[in-house]
Amino acid sequence: MTHSARLSVDIGGTFTDLVLLRSDGASFSAKVSSTPEAPEDALVTGMLEVLAAAELRADGLTEVLHGTTVGSNTLLQKLGARCGLITTRGFRDVLEIGRLRTPGMFDLTWDKPEPLVARRYRLEATERVRADGTVMTPLRLEDVLAAGRFFAAEGIESVAICFLNSYKNPVHERQAATAFAEAFPAIAVTASMDVLPEAGEYERTSTTAVNAYVLPPLRGYLTRLEQKLRAHGVTAPLLIGNSNGGLSSASVAQQKPVFFISSGRSSGAVGAQRLGAATDEANLVAFDMGGTTASAALIHRGVLARTHEYEFRAGMSVPSRFIKAGGYMMRVPTVDVAEVGNGAGSIAAIDPAGLLTVGPRSAGAVPGPVCYGRGGTQPTVTDANVVLGLLPPLLAGGSLSLDIAAARAAIDRQLAQPLGLSIEAAAYGIREIANANMVRAIRAVTVERGLDPRDLTLLAFGGSGPVHAADLARTLGITRVLFPPSPGVFTAMGMLAGTVEHHELRALAGRLDRVDAAEVAALSAEMQQAAVAQLTAQGYEAASIACSYEIDLRLDGQDAALSIPFDRFDAAALRPAFIAAYRDSYGYTPTDAVEAVVLRLHAHAQNSEPLDFRALKAAAPGDGGGGAARREVHFGRGGAQLTPVLRREAVTGPIDGPVIIEGPDTTIVIPSGARVAPNATGSLVATLEPAR
Repeated sequence: MTHSARLSVDIGGTFTDLVLLRSDGASFSAKVSSTPEAPEDALVTGMLEVLAAAELRADGLTEVLHGTTVGSNTLLQKLGARCGLITTRGFRDVLEIGRLRTPGMFDLTWDKPEPLVARRYRLEATERVRADGTVMTPLRLEDVLAAGRFFAAEGIESVAICFLNSYKNPVHERQAATAFAEAFPAIAVTASMDVLPEAGEYERTSTTAVNAYVLPPLRGYLTRLEQKLRAHGVTAPLLIGNSNGGLSSASVAQQKPVFFISSGRSSGAVGAQRLGAATDEANLVAFDMGGTTASAALIHRGVLARTHEYEFRAGMSVPSRFIKAGGYMMRVPTVDVAEVGNGAGSIAAIDPAGLLTVGPRSAGAVPGPVCYGRGGTQPTVTDANVVLGLLPPLLAGGSLSLDIAAARAAIDRQLAQPLGLSIEAAAYGIREIANANMVRAIRAVTVERGLDPRDLTLLAFGGSGPVHAADLARTLGITRVLFPPSPGVFTAMGMLAGTVEHHELRALAGRLDRVDAAEVAALSAEMQQAAVAQLTAQGYEAASIACSYEIDLRLDGQDAALSIPFDRFDAAALRPAFIAAYRDSYGYTPTDAVEAVVLRLHAHAQNSEPLDFRALKAAAPGDGGGGAARREVHFGRGGAQLTPVLRREAVTGPIDGPVIIEGPDTTIVIPSGARVAPNATGSLVATLEPAR
């Protein structure tokens, strides 16, 4: 029998994870080292590995799903295109003015992020559109062309065009973008009306500038990737994971990369939601720990928390309802994730005050942790875990041999001796500090939202999530921890649970009780027609496209809005729904008037069935570790314990901790006082004793 397959790939800062789902339900996975200089090389290497394991040829793939860190790394490392901005006269400094906020009121060391467009490249054009959409001052096209000549002479690669009130009437932006593209075809152009046709001059300008900044690097990467896939015989379409946890065609990603900054990371949260539904777990914290960062997302009452605003910054990134102002703002649909710069590759060091710190700097894939033997010299969280005996001598399915002696020597020389500690105590300190940092991310999506984490289940995945999950759960009082099938590659698996998405929005204005239902109906029909046209052009049948609607509402005089879903517009029913959502979010029941801000449409399409965890059949695993039956493990300050070490497939019934469970993609650590058992989906469920 000839099989076909879908391939999902998540490229992280340290490892590239691949999952191949064959048409008979069998899954095959691989974890290979990332190649930061050319991320597509690791993808091709891993693809050939899983195709061989599944006994398939490249032309047997029906879809290639891809989550990439190219967009986020471009922002983090400031490696984007040289950018220019053309805006309405008098508005060139909107990017620097921002929201006039600081992320911490008393942090005197904080520096505002440098705008992605330098001031000398932020130019003005004579034009003006009023707030009601009428033209006050016609566009002077010569200003646009003069700016283009200056940009071309200066070597500018990408330009953002953002005019005042263009969301209400885009005529000037359309004229400027068309004229600029015709006159300067070598410079990429992003018009705000194509990215965010919504009120809010700073938000729209920032989102458009981010799109312009990352567009050339991401477009170049996806072009190279498609060429390499075709060269290896892949004829399947390439779909890119977006920040909302869905999928879009590579052509869309090349035009609107701002929607893909959090590509990949959000897919793990979508997979967590689908796994929760399969296991009747409606309240979950999805915890993902990779090599560079750790993140947390909330699934409450079966619904994954999402937002329409996201800010990219280094260090701790918290959900959007909190004042941040410390990074680059993007108003795009995204999974609401709290992220901290702490992963398995995070570097441990002694700061100038003599204190032990962990992260946010990471050893990444190159040179990697000291124990990888690839030139790394600074101890990391992985080095600490291997010294403590929590990790096996072999990782990544047995392909990576760890140098435990080198890890011990690095921790001893750089940390233990200066601090007057034993090697094991220093390693345990690294782990404890990393755990404390990661607890912050989980608290941000639970305690800071008024939710008691003790009422939730912790779903741990990522290459290192299961190594730390039990400790994090105990700190938070969580008594139930879920380890999914193949947790080390679960983010890639989550993409297989996603659908192709398209988003449309139209601005509204005025009090909710005065919104014209006929206007909403006309805008809804217009958005649906645009979405269906986009998706059918990508090869999806109109009958397979499903649409849902939301309306952004806010209190009269406020700026922040909440999205309220609806099937049929009814102002009388939407007001109490908004009041209930406001009470859930802020703990206060308002009586003020309610304003309508934006109408949204979410369209979904698919050519194949999304992943069903209940039907998943894992392939025979490779050697997940060193094969030892027992080894010395340091769980805490009480010294080493001789601990059983089991292969994951050997866990067929309840087992009491302490025990180390090794698989080809990750290691699961179960401490004393906990019991672990498999469930019907192939997940492992650990039950911990309640905290005293």
